[in-house]
Amino acid sequence: MKPKAKIVWLAVLPLLLAVAAIGGLLVVETQRIERQQSQLLEEVLLSTKRDELRNYIVLALTSIDHLYGAGRDDEAAQEQAKAILSGMNYGDDGYFFVYDKEGLNLVHPRQPDLIGTNLWNMRDGNGTYVIRELIARANEGGGFQRYLWPKPSTGKITPKLGYSVALPRWGWVLGTGIYLDDVDAAAARMRGNLLQSARQTLAGLAAVAVVAALAIWATGLALNISEQRQADRKLKALAHRVVTSQEEERARVSRELHDHICQLLVSIKYQFEAVAHRMAHPTGGAVTGMDREIAALSQAIGEVRRISHDLRPALLDDLGLPAALEHIGNDLAERSGVRVHVNAAVHEERLPELHAVSLFRVAQEALRNVERHAQAREIDIRLEDDGERLVLSITDDGRGFDVQHVELSKDRGIGLTNMRERVERNGGTFELESQPGRTSLTASFALSGAA
Repeated sequence: MKPKAKIVWLAVLPLLLAVAAIGGLLVVETQRIERQQSQLLEEVLLSTKRDELRNYIVLALTSIDHLYGAGRDDEAAQEQAKAILSGMNYGDDGYFFVYDKEGLNLVHPRQPDLIGTNLWNMRDGNGTYVIRELIARANEGGGFQRYLWPKPSTGKITPKLGYSVALPRWGWVLGTGIYLDDVDAAAARMRGNLLQSARQTLAGLAAVAVVAALAIWATGLALNISEQRQADRKLKALAHRVVTSQEEERARVSRELHDHICQLLVSIKYQFEAVAHRMAHPTGGAVTGMDREIAALSQAIGEVRRISHDLRPALLDDLGLPAALEHIGNDLAERSGVRVHVNAAVHEERLPELHAVSLFRVAQEALRNVERHAQAREIDIRLEDDGERLVLSITDDGRGFDVQHVELSKDRGIGLTNMRERVERNGGTFELESQPGRTSLTASFALSGAA
């Protein structure tokens, strides 16, 4: 594949993948909204139906109040109440039913064949003991129960919401119910509308993706050889820069190992040889302990750990940028005696890993420069989130320096110039101010969720 075609595909494929990802997220979000809206609609409709059922039960109780409310408990009063309730219907499928506390049906105007039948053990298609639950709701002071029951107008088994209350003197449970097929239909209509809207949005995204891909393809075809050569030169310069940075970092690690670890290990070797000589040629006195040698070994281990943390601290991967800043600040304070204040109580989950590593490297190099050159007594490290950007600021009270001269210098290790390039190359901002008694460094990146 020619370089020009590769460039075009490298531009088109991420676009298509991004559109596909957005489409997938849209589908997932639509499904979530559909579930929420369905639940909300169902709850609103059920709330209305609950109020309606309460009103129907109040109406039924009012219609027999001259019998039950008057304190009559004779059989004639109960038969008259049954007749009244049997004749009270509302709508196409609304009626009242009565059971005794044992589950025996006493009133059922739409299914008169059930009258005199004990339905205590009857279960619906979901395994619910319908009459038991209605009686239980009534004994609780009145309540609602969902179950499946034949709808009189269609004869089909339909979800139903029942409401029942107890008439304790007569041992009755009076109830009524409303069928919920209209609730399911309304929820289905709303889901259909949401899915249709999602399909239209996906079709729009696909059209935009096709147009954008064609535009990118046309732009790629318009690239000329000079632009490709310019890109090649930039890539070569960048590769050279990467190699140079790697060599500088390797040189730094080499100096650390030679100046600290090697000297410590040589010293430990001499001390152990001295102990071995004393043990091989005792002079009558006890061989002294090896506390100094063990302490030197501990120091060497600490140096190795410090170099390892400088290369890639585990805290940055495990606990994030704030904990890593706390670590290098505390390490500098213990090593040099400089007072280091770290304020990094923020959550940087929206910051990409590359940006977090860049901020950590800036802080690491800045503290190293302060320790070597600033002669500071106090350092303040702050990591702040203003809602749109994550800002790292490092301030010290050292002797200061000429910023322009130092950034242009070629013999300062990774250098302040490279610190600036590291941040700005990854889309961040870098500012540095210095004067005697105060040096302030600020690096920041936009948070991924910011507008």
